[in-house]
Amino acid sequence: MKDYEIVIGLEVHAELNTQSKIYCSCRSAFGMDVNTQICPVCMGLPGALPTLNEKVVEYAIRMGHALNCHINTVCRQDRKNYFYPDLPKGYQISQADVPLCENGYLDILVGGEARRIRVNRIHIEEDAGKLLHDGAYPGSLADLNRCGVPLIEIVSEPDLRSSAEARAYLETIRSILLCLGISDCKMQEGSIRCDVNVSVREKGTRELTVRCEMKNVNSFRAAVRGIEYEAKRQIEILEGGGTIIQETRRWDDGKGMSFPMRTKEDAQDYRYFPEPDLLTIVVDEEKVQALKESIPELPHAKIRRYMKDYGFAEIDAALITEDIERAALFEACAESGRCKPKNICNWILADLAKYTNDTGQKISQTPITPKRLTELIEQVEKGVISNTAGKKAFLLMMETGREPLAIIEEEGMAQNSNREELRQLVREVFSDNQKSVLDYRNGKGKALGYLVGQCMKRSGGKANPSLIREIVTHMLSE
Repeated sequence: MKDYEIVIGLEVHAELNTQSKIYCSCRSAFGMDVNTQICPVCMGLPGALPTLNEKVVEYAIRMGHALNCHINTVCRQDRKNYFYPDLPKGYQISQADVPLCENGYLDILVGGEARRIRVNRIHIEEDAGKLLHDGAYPGSLADLNRCGVPLIEIVSEPDLRSSAEARAYLETIRSILLCLGISDCKMQEGSIRCDVNVSVREKGTRELTVRCEMKNVNSFRAAVRGIEYEAKRQIEILEGGGTIIQETRRWDDGKGMSFPMRTKEDAQDYRYFPEPDLLTIVVDEEKVQALKESIPELPHAKIRRYMKDYGFAEIDAALITEDIERAALFEACAESGRCKPKNICNWILADLAKYTNDTGQKISQTPITPKRLTELIEQVEKGVISNTAGKKAFLLMMETGREPLAIIEEEGMAQNSNREELRQLVREVFSDNQKSVLDYRNGKGKALGYLVGQCMKRSGGKANPSLIREIVTHMLSE
């Protein structure tokens, strides 16, 4: 069997969270009653004229800057002609020859190594409607609420070489969209979707081979499974002496298989031509620069900074930055300098993440603040309370909104770190447990844990456990 290389290109469609649609004033919202958010423009009625939503252009330019693209300050929109029941006009307004953004790149991390993926283009377009299939009805019904919802399509070059790289790319794109606040990226609502282009070639060759495009890929997990399935399918065909047919396939995640839909169209099949009902898009350079300056530090840049400055593992840095509120809380706590960044990270990813997952709340909906979290962690680091007591105090703080220092005092959580008092306690335990003391001195190491446990029990759990262990070990060696 020959040694094959997978070649992957991704087309990511992200719905923009503007208040209104791209060419009319209809509300752009998910979950509304069927066919209630429509007008003559998005229904494609004859004579209805579109008007471009300026916010869509701004959002696309911001994404273009985030992906290091060249911004075309003069561009146009085009008609992409095809027939489908959920496209009432019989064409989609998109961009063909001159997109708003092009020739960019995105750096991703895969297994701790950086990979640069070129971005061919980002263009704006309108979404189509949605077909509904009801078992009580013999045909399909069309809901046009989604017609005209603004999209950006982010098209990569075929630079990805594995399903792991594809997943890292998709997760990075999603994190950037969320960071910029231009899409809610709710995959269950179809806010972000992707088409996956896959081909295989012998390793060492440079020429691109025939590719197949998979539609209906609505989760990152599905993208990974689809890539692996499609690569295996193509390799089996080639090894059997067959040839790959350029086609569009539908991915069925439940069956873990793709099925042919149609032979793949080329650009000329869509009969693109300039949209006659819309003016040329012209964006002045000052506006482009202002939008560039509005870009915050992006999640993938944060990941690299956290790994470099704080020594975080890639997975921890990624988990902190994947949520905007989580990253903001970490930044504010770390900037205070009151406790160790690694400990802040651990509390956020463990205790806080568990609480928000269990309650379904966002961080902003809880009583947590940077001041409260750093105060609590500081008490644990100083040994004022044990880690176990800290976790109990954290839950009380989240449930009641009380201040951590007040909780520690009112609940009597402070542990005893007075060395002289603890030495006296250890003497008493040794006096009552002479056999265990002798066992330890005769080489039975387990006796140490027993003696430490007896000390903690006698203190009512209030003794500083690390200090108790230190004192017990020292006194046993005397």
